[in-house]
Amino acid sequence: MSDIATEQLHHDAEGIDTRPRAEAAALLAEAQVAAAMVVRGAADALAAAALAMADTLRRGGTLHYAAAGSSGLMAAADAQELGGTFSIPPGQLRIYMAGGLPTGVEMPGATEDETAGLAQALAGVSLRDTLIAVSASGSTPYTLEAARLARAQGAALIGIANNAPSPLLTIASHPVALPTPPELISGSTRMGAGTAQKIALNVLSSLMAMELGHVHDGMMVNLYADNAKLRARARRIVARVAGVDEDTAARALQVTGGTVKPAVLVAARGLDPDEAAARLDRAGGRLRAALT
Repeated sequence: MSDIATEQLHHDAEGIDTRPRAEAAALLAEAQVAAAMVVRGAADALAAAALAMADTLRRGGTLHYAAAGSSGLMAAADAQELGGTFSIPPGQLRIYMAGGLPTGVEMPGATEDETAGLAQALAGVSLRDTLIAVSASGSTPYTLEAARLARAQGAALIGIANNAPSPLLTIASHPVALPTPPELISGSTRMGAGTAQKIALNVLSSLMAMELGHVHDGMMVNLYADNAKLRARARRIVARVAGVDEDTAARALQVTGGTVKPAVLVAARGLDPDEAAARLDRAGGRLRAALT
């Protein structure tokens, strides 16, 4: 077997294919729970990395996500949610996945070894930016080359890997080690390693949003309401934070163009939209400070 931790054989793997399927299902689920628990140990690293991401967005920089295979899917899923959840402008987000984001059911594996074109793709990376590189092994050629290029250009580098030590964690300015146990299906890092990566990425972006003032008492007060479900959520958020009914909240959202934070100030403090925007600006976009 390989010396890489994610390629080792799990102690419960022997004969798993002969076990009753319900028993095998329980073992698989338990392995996922064990992988998820690993993220707790990375709390300090995740907090520091999230601050770097928030600083990048404040400076008008860009968050770049780079990964291959299953890790690429995890990274892309988080990046693509930042617009709708926290209204992060699309111009401040980039995703680089080996072979490109899949449009069908096939995801070619050979592309994770290909680095041609990365230098051109990352040519615009600057000191203002942060690159989030994700690799279970911590040594995927595509991801590692993207990380090296970003570091060489002065960007902050968040490296997320499930093997430590590994090259990615060594060069990262913010290393996030997620030492997940071996997979019950050896090397299938879409399972435990992928679960830990998804949790870590979700934690990173959520902490970043808190730092930017986009979360208030667990509510996404900077959401972009572009469908009926989110418009209803926006009304409930404004009503709850401002202490008003939903009809009043809806009117406040109407005059603020559907933006939640100024709508709260309109509903709670009787400000007009321009006054609300100015107060938020003085508070650095933090609704709690603007309210007080």
